[in-house]
Amino acid sequence: MKEMSRLRKIGWSCAAIAAGTIVGVALSLGTDDLMRAAGLLPPLGQVPSEGSLVLATVYRTLYGVLGCYVTARLAPSRPMLHALLLGVFGLVATIAGVLVTWNKGPEFGPHWYPIALVLLTMPQSWAGGRLRELQIR
Repeated sequence: MKEMSRLRKIGWSCAAIAAGTIVGVALSLGTDDLMRAAGLLPPLGQVPSEGSLVLATVYRTLYGVLGCYVTARLAPSRPMLHALLLGVFGLVATIAGVLVTWNKGPEFGPHWYPIALVLLTMPQSWAGGRLRELQIR
């Protein structure tokens, strides 16, 4: 019986992390599409402006906080741990993005952009978890 409860808790933990990931990624990609349609981001394959990358950095960071909050909110226990776990997965993904796109061409933007995404990953994860902790209190 204890084993089933433990497995159920692990399942909820995985679902919470998946839900936060889906929220952050879906909002980021959806906003990218809206920004392209509005002419605030260039079409894929074209060189983005510094301003458009600053804008993308801001909304991606906010969506990262929201995604980590969702994870913390759905976590069966220890919301901050779950938010930070999602952050670690995000950190791995953003570092992979840096490695894959580094010096691949101007259409990937200046180097500060992917580095900023890496540096902001864990603080946004902490912020999402912290929002949930404050809500619980």
